[in-house]
Amino acid sequence: MSQKVNVNAYFERIGFAGSIAPTLATLETILGLHVAAIPFENLNPFLGLPVDLDLKAIEKKLLAEQRGGYCFEHNLLLGAVLRELDYPVRNLAARVLRNDPDPAEATHMLLLVDITGTTYLVDAGFGGSTPSSPLKLRADSEQTTPHDIYRLTGGQQDWLLETRAGDAWKALYRFDTVEKSAEDFASINLALSARPDSPFVQELRVALASPGKRLKLWDNRLTTHVTGEAPETLTLSSVDELRDVLSGTFGIQLPAAELLDPKLEGILLKPTLSEH
Repeated sequence: MSQKVNVNAYFERIGFAGSIAPTLATLETILGLHVAAIPFENLNPFLGLPVDLDLKAIEKKLLAEQRGGYCFEHNLLLGAVLRELDYPVRNLAARVLRNDPDPAEATHMLLLVDITGTTYLVDAGFGGSTPSSPLKLRADSEQTTPHDIYRLTGGQQDWLLETRAGDAWKALYRFDTVEKSAEDFASINLALSARPDSPFVQELRVALASPGKRLKLWDNRLTTHVTGEAPETLTLSSVDELRDVLSGTFGIQLPAAELLDPKLEGILLKPTLSEH
């Protein structure tokens, strides 16, 4: 039997109040509020802590403890809420193309949501490129969100999601429409959260899609991208600055200092990062 999600606690966390009818308008509002309120962050893997995909554990972390999470946590929580509101939802897996044009494994989770005969891609957990509104599952059609422009190519079962970068298109991930099980995501999650070569273990990654701007922290580089303007990047140079950004800018309730601070000090000792 599936677990029942605490919808009221979720609505309080994201600041939602209004109609809960399973319409596109409701979905747009919920997703926009979610990505602005609950940060994408990988502090647990980065600190060597497990990532628990049990729904109650996700609720405790993201709702009660004022933390964020990565794709599995965001999309499992959002998917549970949408099902409770009577949206048909499918859990899918994608192969991330950001740094590898032909990855062998699917390492990302996304959702497909059906509304009156139309299917939408919904993804609350793709870091600094998270779509801030649902995307219609339609090939070769530019779709504008409050933050970026996207398009899907392909069709039938195999799809590619891209985002506009200047005059070009940048591939984000490739996916099919075969629904995945909890066991599928558990094995992927274990590898990403515990394998020493996982980027989520090696690097600090945090993001929010606030109204009118994106905020991204990659190790000690904080990038603010106001919609329609060139991004600005600030290099943080102390543990105190990193802690202030995590707690103040991103609203994260920080783990214990004795666990977090040595890892933040390690970030400052790394060679200067080059942009992906």
